Amino acid sequence: MQPRVIYVHGNGNKVRSELLKSQWDNALFGRDLADASRMAYWAPIRYADPLPDFRSDPLDGGPDETEGPTPPEEFETPEKFTERVLERARSEDGEIPSESVPAGGRNDALTGWLSEMTYLADTLAEAEGTGAVTDSPLEALPLPRAARTAVFRRLVRRSFEDVYAYFFGGAGPAIRKVVKEALQGLDGAPVAVVGHSLGSIVAYEVLAELGCEVELFTTVGSPLAITEVQDQLAKPPAVPAGVRAWRNASDLRDLVALDHTLRPEYAPTERVTDLLVRNNSENHHGITEYLGNPQVREPFQRMFNHLA
Repeated sequence: MQPRVIYVHGNGNKVRSELLKSQWDNALFGRDLADASRMAYWAPIRYADPLPDFRSDPLDGGPDETEGPTPPEEFETPEKFTERVLERARSEDGEIPSESVPAGGRNDALTGWLSEMTYLADTLAEAEGTGAVTDSPLEALPLPRAARTAVFRRLVRRSFEDVYAYFFGGAGPAIRKVVKEALQGLDGAPVAVVGHSLGSIVAYEVLAELGCEVELFTTVGSPLAITEVQDQLAKPPAVPAGVRAWRNASDLRDLVALDHTLRPEYAPTERVTDLLVRNNSENHHGITEYLGNPQVREPFQRMFNHLA
């Protein structure tokens, strides 16, 4: 029976669903898979209109043409930037329900992750903007420090705001419903699931809830190893019962995937493979770079060898 792959996209607005699916197909397989792949397209839950066709996705490291020039507040101190992003998220999504707050208290829910992302963003911007890491095996892109700061902080802000909305702003059930619908009607075909960024959280929670059979679960640029994120999961961290193999890939410079190892928190550990890969998109988080990596592509090529 023909295998099927289900994609779950990450943070931020996206181009229309059909085009986004085709972009992921081409990055992973080098061709459009037609009905063999599906995109769990949840962007309309957060954004009124899709990005125009072929406009670069700012959360893949491209310019954000919808926001215009970088505002001065992008270059605030890390503390001020963190405070402003948190307040913006709270104003959009309301107060955190008390039953959702971990034992550490209201101020600990995701804010540690936000702070760490912000400091890492500024550290990377300074190092890469001055060429200080040019000898690193993870090659830097030659952008000025101010430009890199804007790129990284845009990723920090949107990633945090969308994850915050998912856990605390009421968006979670509707987003999970989109993924559940994408998993329906597969008629017993072998299934692979790919989740990027916030999409990896959503895919994980749906698979943990449904227990459906999945041959290959791949997460890229995922925050699932972050303690503050794990604190918000509906179930304790573990490999979903129906998942036979889980591959988790991240770049050491990816701000969203601050912790790069799912093992040993997600057991049984023999089903989990953590991969450090190179992602040379401008923010080191872009989906096309992840899907085009040979270590990410290889198991899909084997599973879909008659289609690739």
